[in-house]
Amino acid sequence: MTTHAPETARTRLLDAAVRVIREKGYHATSVDELCAAAGVTKGAFFHHFKSKEDLGVAAADHWSTATGGLFAGAPYHAPDDPFDRVMGYLDFRAALIRGTTAEFTCLVGTMAQETFLTNPPIRDACFDSIAGHAETLEADLAALIRGSTAERITAKSLALHTQVVLQGAFILAKAKDDPSIAGDSIEHLRRYFRLLFDAHKPRENTP
Repeated sequence: MTTHAPETARTRLLDAAVRVIREKGYHATSVDELCAAAGVTKGAFFHHFKSKEDLGVAAADHWSTATGGLFAGAPYHAPDDPFDRVMGYLDFRAALIRGTTAEFTCLVGTMAQETFLTNPPIRDACFDSIAGHAETLEADLAALIRGSTAERITAKSLALHTQVVLQGAFILAKAKDDPSIAGDSIEHLRRYFRLLFDAHKPRENTP
């Protein structure tokens, strides 16, 4: 029988922060709203977090843990070919684009845009989350770069570029309230990788 750790007030607050901040943004979300969404008292909030900023940093870490598990268990890791794994990653990202923009866009991307000047600890936690996720792609990208015409590109910079495209796609999807923009951007990224690693271009069918 599988047992689960009991849900705590801290966990409920972090889950509420992920949900509400993605919907409203960091600055527009109050401590009172977070407490109401989590079903806890304000006293419980300040028992677990010194401030709203402290919760923001913890929420970024909470997001990294939750999404890290999701991506670690995703099926795109299965293929033997690193190109197929990278393309599978993009397929997986595309499959996550469903529901409202708040439901598929990135918590840390949202917070970083709002807090890059006003709340440096949150900004830094958001970068660590995004960069940490990008690092999971580096080994496959390094394998593709070796022996290709893209040898001057580093795996780290290319992995970060994937996140640049995704985060930019999320911003435009929000601005237009149109999830298809994010899907189109991922498709363009797929085309970019095919052009970059031309050895893996799909072959045309011959009669």
